[in-house]
Amino acid sequence: MREDLLHFIWKYKKLQLTDLLTTNNQSVVIIDVGLHNHLAGPDFFNAKVNIDSQLWAGNVEIHIKSSDWYLHRHEEDSNYDNVILHVVWEDDASVFRKDGSEIPTLELKNYIPSKLLSAYQNLFDKKQKTFINCEKDIAQVGSFIFQNWLERLYFERLERKSEFVLSLLKDSKNDWEQVLFSLLLKNFGLKINGDAFLSLAGALDFSIVRKLQSDVLQLESVFFGMTHLLKDETVLDAYYIQLMKEYQYLKSKFDLADDGVIKPEFFKLRPLNFPTIRLSQLANLYASHQNLFDKVIHANSLGELYSLFDVFASTYWDNHFTFAKPSKKSTKKLTKKFIDLLIINSVLPMKFCHAKQLGKDTNESIISIISEIKKEDNSIISNFKNQGVTTKNAKDTQAILQLYNEYCTKNKCLECVVGNTLLQGND
Repeated sequence: MREDLLHFIWKYKKLQLTDLLTTNNQSVVIIDVGLHNHLAGPDFFNAKVNIDSQLWAGNVEIHIKSSDWYLHRHEEDSNYDNVILHVVWEDDASVFRKDGSEIPTLELKNYIPSKLLSAYQNLFDKKQKTFINCEKDIAQVGSFIFQNWLERLYFERLERKSEFVLSLLKDSKNDWEQVLFSLLLKNFGLKINGDAFLSLAGALDFSIVRKLQSDVLQLESVFFGMTHLLKDETVLDAYYIQLMKEYQYLKSKFDLADDGVIKPEFFKLRPLNFPTIRLSQLANLYASHQNLFDKVIHANSLGELYSLFDVFASTYWDNHFTFAKPSKKSTKKLTKKFIDLLIINSVLPMKFCHAKQLGKDTNESIISIISEIKKEDNSIISNFKNQGVTTKNAKDTQAILQLYNEYCTKNKCLECVVGNTLLQGND
């Protein structure tokens, strides 16, 4: 038995509702279960219960065993003085308030349908399950219910990403241009170089980027120099030497400090994701847009965003992936797939957070953009597909990732609409 099941049973009245008795044989009639509290304090606020023909209004606390009241030291906490009913699976101790009065206890053991308990046990039975608890049943949930849940999950994921955006905003002293710069750097670096690129954002004030935007070579020299990619004095490549000289000049002029910047990796990366290519593309992006943040914020369609990010690495990289090592000629343009990742992980979380800070609602615009982006493809999405779950676009796949990471892997089935629906169909 788990406490979350008892919460579910009380919240949705999935128990016998007639002839209920407290452990002291007082009649109980549930009028209002109250408001479910997920924070500190009693589990349900403002409930209404008729006990022995007397109407009580107050809070309800739920435990596996009555003795958990003392285990959690509720008798010392004034927040529990207004508990009118103690709901437990097993009554193993009498419970008293601070003033010495006994709290009525409702023991649920004999009031819960066996079919519901069986369905709950089956849900958490790990035998013959290879992926998630509800893998055999998730496809049974109606599409209307499931699609609404996915939309809620997508915004839940945006809220989670907003925490990082707000931390960047605080560190930058409310400079949204710096926030966008930091987000883009982190996501240009992808998983392997995300932290290294972010460390560059932490060491380079965006005011300097703004001053250098009109000269892409200067911008590249700072990006490459501060990430320790211009320290090989044996390289005789003319472009490399030019970048080194430019960086030394700008480092002195702006008193740049690169000590805290992590050197990015090349190992295990596809050439198109080499830090040299990505940093050049980012430099060209900022050289192309003097007011990138403003343009991103006012872009209300996927097409507008694609246009903003339609950039190439500098021409030197047409036949290079690293310094002084020629390669087959190919322009290093940001692919649509990569731009999609930038929009999903940088642009939309920032737009969402910025709108919230201003008290505006951009949810409809965000849903419109994310719904046009092609669905992502990874092992988690594939596993859900194998269970009969179809995804149409990036909104769905982002929601599925939130579902898996925050509910499935944490066994929060009773906080999930899928688990809720499956259990409610078995009471």
